[in-house]
Amino acid sequence: MLGSAEDARLPAAAASHYSEWRAAVQGWTHAFPARSMDEPLAPGTVLRERYRIETLVGQGGMGAVYKAHDVRLPGRVCAVKEAVPTLWDPARPASRAQARAQCRREATVLARLDHPNLPKVSDAFAHGPREYLIMDFVAGLNLGDALRHRQKGSQAQGLPEATVLAWSAQILDALAYLHGQEPPILHRDVKPANIIVTDSGALKLVDFGLVKVLQPEDQRTITVVQGRGTLPYTPLEQFGGDAGFADAASDLYSFGATLYHLLAGQPPPSAKERFLEAGQLAELRRPGRAISRRTEAAVFRAMAMHPRQRPASAAALRRELLGAPPSGPAVLGAGAEPVAPWGEALAARPALLAAATLLALGALGLSVWHSLGG
Repeated sequence: MLGSAEDARLPAAAASHYSEWRAAVQGWTHAFPARSMDEPLAPGTVLRERYRIETLVGQGGMGAVYKAHDVRLPGRVCAVKEAVPTLWDPARPASRAQARAQCRREATVLARLDHPNLPKVSDAFAHGPREYLIMDFVAGLNLGDALRHRQKGSQAQGLPEATVLAWSAQILDALAYLHGQEPPILHRDVKPANIIVTDSGALKLVDFGLVKVLQPEDQRTITVVQGRGTLPYTPLEQFGGDAGFADAASDLYSFGATLYHLLAGQPPPSAKERFLEAGQLAELRRPGRAISRRTEAAVFRAMAMHPRQRPASAAALRRELLGAPPSGPAVLGAGAEPVAPWGEALAARPALLAAATLLALGALGLSVWHSLGG
């Protein structure tokens, strides 16, 4: 490598340009220091001369998420999603370019999304073997932590049904929006830890690390980051990875498993465990848990082992869970009670049951009177 002695032998102008170039390279390597594939970015690292890493938020086998500041827009905090594409073959250099082009295509699709319950993607770029997505940083408590906090201060096994149903309306809206894109977009990792409730009470479905875009020609998926979701929330068909046949029904299974976890206070058994031994999914309606039959039936339908036995869409699951959506904003009030079947509503209201009984007896008496010719 050239050093100061070599610089001295260069013409003055060339030496000056070379020194400037070397300083630039040294600055660049400081911004992107050499590191192993699983080593996180150091705080203070600046990506693309714009995004200054503040702290590591989370890390997994496929990449990491950081909290960062946008130095061009003072005061803006963003999330930096770092991923390592795994679909390219090191023995085939062209496959790396194909994987990167695929990542860019999906980043372009994500950048077009605009929904109140999804973080907005604002930038995408690559450095070395890694791909980066820049999106809104969502501050708040994820639903897994919210459940754990409640369990520390209460004997309740899960969260109140009315609260869970209020949240479910927002996430089902987000899933319906994703699945309604052209081509459809699957999240593939819906779980309590990937749903954040903000200070305003709005929910955000986050972590696009496993997002898939359905290929309309063969109804199979292409991927930015190979992954199969999180075990308790992953449907059986998704265990096939990219050879599997995940579709919108796969997200509904994950969402149903998420609801089960929030209501029961513990994750459900995995789809593999349920496949190998039937009857492992315990009922939600048990002593000490006020869960309506309607809610339990909708959750279990969403978690059906075969995709065709699940609701046909996020909108259909919403109807099964909550009834027809209201004419205004599709958010159930936090204090609203879950919609119960007619029989449950009567049982819960003795006066209503008595009135209904009297009406039925009156109608029966009138019918007998008419039959006798009165």
